[in-house]
Amino acid sequence: MSDANVPSVAPLILGIDLGGTAIKLGCCDPQGKCMRSLTIPTPQPSTPKAVLAAIASAVHEIDPQRTIPAIGIGMPGPTDIAGRIARIAINLDDWHEVPLADWVEAATNRPTTLANDANCAGLGEALYGVGQPFKNMILLTLGTGVGGAIILNGDLFTGRSGSAGELGLITLRPDGPPCNSGNQGSLEQFASVQAIRRDWHCEPHELAERARDQDEGAIAFWQDYGRNLGAGLASLIYVLTPEAVILGGGIAASADLFLPWVEAEIERRVMPTSREGLVILPAALGNQAGMIGAAQLARQRFGY
Repeated sequence: MSDANVPSVAPLILGIDLGGTAIKLGCCDPQGKCMRSLTIPTPQPSTPKAVLAAIASAVHEIDPQRTIPAIGIGMPGPTDIAGRIARIAINLDDWHEVPLADWVEAATNRPTTLANDANCAGLGEALYGVGQPFKNMILLTLGTGVGGAIILNGDLFTGRSGSAGELGLITLRPDGPPCNSGNQGSLEQFASVQAIRRDWHCEPHELAERARDQDEGAIAFWQDYGRNLGAGLASLIYVLTPEAVILGGGIAASADLFLPWVEAEIERRVMPTSREGLVILPAALGNQAGMIGAAQLARQRFGY
């Protein structure tokens, strides 16, 4: 059989999920499976040049034979619509208009593209996770912050400049705590890990354990958490009328403690015509969603 008749095998693509505390790398196949992975700590301080050096070293470590042809990076903040520039990253140090794609390409000799990390997670869930049955959905990542992604008619929606979908930054209470974004009382200030640490001085999983041990204060916290999240989602549902809301991020592991209160709040606040057929589901891809989505984004943009 000649080489021309041998079917080509799509290469693995490297997806990188850049966070404030960790950088996760995954080599992903076209079916959304992460075939090998690596996690390294985010440098502190997390300045652009320090992060670049860490990424370049990690890329060499995970792919020493240089078999990976392209890289996608999920950023904790908006990027330009071309996927070249990290506009701002509020949980990293001194990130403003950083041409990270150019820098990584120069350091690794691989074409690179950027996108918001929650957008990457949303794309991953839409293509390979619980979002597969839906053409119109939103995803919230309930983690250190609260990120968001919008899928409309099967496509990732990022708006005219690439910055749409910052769902966690909508205003929930105008007189609430200040947000790193410059907003005040944003949904993120009531639904993120940072908010729980601020108000309860502990981690979400600790509050979940206490609630499951029938601690009344912890149970009341998760009920309030669900009501706040439901109120924020009500505004998004009125605007977007999605078929599904998908909840990801570390706090979603405790969804059994707050989801009934989310659903009750949405039912109370949202007219039936705007929530017809709506389902609320936990994400399926876990902490790999961002890597998988970033890899798929690079696969699409670079034709692999």
